[in-house]
Amino acid sequence: MKVLVVGGGGREHAVIRKLKESRPDLEILCAPGNGGIAADAECVPVKATDLEGMVKLAKERGVDYVCVTPDDPLALGMVDALKEAGIPAFGPTKAAARIEASKVFSKNLMKKYRIPTAAYEVFDDPEAARDYIRKENRYPAVIKADGLALGKGVIIAQNEAEAMAAVDHLMVDKAFGESGSRVVVEEFLTGVEVSVLAFADGTTVVPMVSSMDHKRANDNDEGLNTGGMGTIAPSPFYTAEQAERCRKEIFLPTMDAMRKEGCPFSGCLYFGLILTEDGPKVIEYNSRFGDPETQSVLPLLDSDLFEIMTACTDGTLTESMVRWKDGAAACVIEASGGYPGSYEKGKEIHGLDADGQCEGVTVYHAGTTRDGGTYYTNGGRVLGITAVAPTLKEALEKAYEGVGKVTFEAMHVRRDIGAKALKGTK
Repeated sequence: MKVLVVGGGGREHAVIRKLKESRPDLEILCAPGNGGIAADAECVPVKATDLEGMVKLAKERGVDYVCVTPDDPLALGMVDALKEAGIPAFGPTKAAARIEASKVFSKNLMKKYRIPTAAYEVFDDPEAARDYIRKENRYPAVIKADGLALGKGVIIAQNEAEAMAAVDHLMVDKAFGESGSRVVVEEFLTGVEVSVLAFADGTTVVPMVSSMDHKRANDNDEGLNTGGMGTIAPSPFYTAEQAERCRKEIFLPTMDAMRKEGCPFSGCLYFGLILTEDGPKVIEYNSRFGDPETQSVLPLLDSDLFEIMTACTDGTLTESMVRWKDGAAACVIEASGGYPGSYEKGKEIHGLDADGQCEGVTVYHAGTTRDGGTYYTNGGRVLGITAVAPTLKEALEKAYEGVGKVTFEAMHVRRDIGAKALKGTK
């Protein structure tokens, strides 16, 4: 079997390594891939958003199955294009990917089908948004771009000045292009955030182990929002009772809602949850594996990922297919200095072996290139240093030990990944 994985980040590297572990006989291509992925798959220089180019590549190389992991190609309809060409793919259709690609679509879906979420209003006029925020006068206030924005389209404003600046940033300055033409202004919810990824086949949904992301750039949850500076799995705050409540009140109703809207969801459905005093609520949906949650969740999977993926595509997914290892996993992101703002590329990475790995941990490459036997930085988030152990404390110790071995100039790392979980503090 020949499999093509679309994308070129740490999430894709985690998917590829788990596929290789499940099926060593698979021939894996990755487009476009990165320096580290090249040690585990054949990288082909086709952009993840090039629908025509990706279909052409799959046809020319006789690909049997495609895994589309990033949000942009899903929102553009890559799965639809592949299916039209007779190539089965893992991931939602363009219509189903709206659950992430449009915050307005997802919020209206939750309101219509009574799925618990924050109260909100939608605006396509910046002055109307400003008037509403001033009238509500409740802070923090959450302002979200309707469309995709590299994980940076959500602004939590602490006061009126920040809220007005957020509206201007998204709607007037068009910081994320047309993604900010409409915004959602919603109430700020308090509680512990939990990420739950789930396999889905249009009807059946099977949650994966929970995880906890750390979005802020700096320790103590300070600094700018990022795509994620580290994760742990499972989250100790997500109990069996809460999991059952989420299944009944959120997971199953979401699958039912998508079917009723004529766009059943197949692939990986990500539930960004917050555990409030009133019960769990949805902060956001993603239409694909989270990054870097995948780097701590998939190492705990004890099943054949390829079998699960193809079952999602075929509509034959069952709960018994998905089994998990005991223990915990931790992933610490090594980022370029300055991320998520401006940063320099091309810094030599020290401490990696010929395969881009480091003994005692698994290194997932997010933004790297390779020249001969040397790896260099090529992105904001560069590496995900991941460890699995019987306890979260041991997993974190191993991960940070790995962080100490793998370095590059101006490297930025959060030193408190998992600290709140270890202390049991919210």
